[in-house]
Amino acid sequence: MAKPYGRKTKKKVGKILLEPHRETAMKMLRQIPDEQLVGHFFSHFYHKNELIKFRSIAAMGALGSRMGRKNMEKARIVLRRIMWNLNDESGGIGWGSPEAMGEILSQSPELALEFKSILFSYLDPDGNYLEHEALQRGVLWGIGTYLESNNPHELNEKTKGLLWGYLYSLDPVKRGYAVRALINNNCFNCSLVPENIMADTHRIDLFNGWDFIATRISDMALSCESQEIFA
Repeated sequence: MAKPYGRKTKKKVGKILLEPHRETAMKMLRQIPDEQLVGHFFSHFYHKNELIKFRSIAAMGALGSRMGRKNMEKARIVLRRIMWNLNDESGGIGWGSPEAMGEILSQSPELALEFKSILFSYLDPDGNYLEHEALQRGVLWGIGTYLESNNPHELNEKTKGLLWGYLYSLDPVKRGYAVRALINNNCFNCSLVPENIMADTHRIDLFNGWDFIATRISDMALSCESQEIFA
């Protein structure tokens, strides 16, 4: 049976995730003990409202990083739980887990050194490849979020090649997420981008940290033409 304070906290967390301003919400969440937040964020990964799902993922990123600064082993436990959620033996699907891993690693260089290869492996057919279409989207988003950070990061040639392969995906969301990841790693060379991307007018919703912004894939690609980007 769920504990009364657990139900109360879950309701409180859900209300905070509806806050229109990220900083206000994050400040309110910090008033709740970290250990209580973990489970409630995981539960919101399954929320039918995509905005609430992504906000809980963003909040988990901040929480994981904060836990790492206080007690690295507790942060590792959160990441291991994420990995377990993506394991077939868990019995679940792991909604939101790869995105959350990317969020945490983007905010913690120390954890990134330990776990980034695992995140990349979820794209690798020779690694821990995830066949579920929605989870593949999540991995692409998680990698793109990690690569967006100021943390030192190196994308090996194999992973870079796998990301480029997704530019040809029949799923516009995967194409858009792959463009975002490559741009964030400064390896999106406009002269080499396939024509289908430069002319791709599909709109996808990009999460900006607290809200969604509808963006054309072609606009994302064309935005690089004015930048000096090296392959």
